[in-house]
Amino acid sequence: MNTHCAPSLWLKLPYTLFMAVLVPIYWRDYGPTNFLYFCDVALFLALISLWSGQMLWASAAAIGILLPQAIWMADFLGSAIGLPVTGMTLYMFDAGIPLFTRFLSFFHFWLPLFILYLLWRHGYDRRAIWLWWPLATILLLICYWISPPPPAPADNPGLPVNINYVYGLGDAAPQDWLPPDLYFALLLVAMPLFVFWPTHWVLKRLLAVPALHPPPQGLS
Repeated sequence: MNTHCAPSLWLKLPYTLFMAVLVPIYWRDYGPTNFLYFCDVALFLALISLWSGQMLWASAAAIGILLPQAIWMADFLGSAIGLPVTGMTLYMFDAGIPLFTRFLSFFHFWLPLFILYLLWRHGYDRRAIWLWWPLATILLLICYWISPPPPAPADNPGLPVNINYVYGLGDAAPQDWLPPDLYFALLLVAMPLFVFWPTHWVLKRLLAVPALHPPPQGLS
């Protein structure tokens, strides 16, 4: 199925400029492993969609981040008034992390809205679940293999730890209510079951298939 669309240049250029600034600064301040986060991977997938016109990539990003980033957005707003929901965005108020780096990290707030706009404008590609699910599984396996458990060292508070929550739901300490391998195995099941497939189900019902193309056959 060809799902080629044409996002306008006024979307492509500012987004590309943002990426050109963010990538080297994140690499410097956080290190390369930071790009293993689902939200960072979604940045690149959206960029591919913008320039290729293929909504498959943005659709995959939506499956991966819409629900987690909705929680991020709620926690950020709560933290801003002293009422954090989960505490996951407290780093945005950490003076030990450069202000401009934290400004760039505000993409967590606007990126899901931007991706939703792209899909509303150009359509949701229902094949995306078959792209994101294997990709996310590979990312989780890599993170569990190379990502250190929390907390981050005091002399390097920006070091990515517990990437994609492979050691637990918080960054203060690893979870201790299950053996680490069992927790990770459950995470591999829970993410598709409670995040990816429900998001896919909602998107395919609320958003159109890319214009001028029939729905894909044999995919749910």
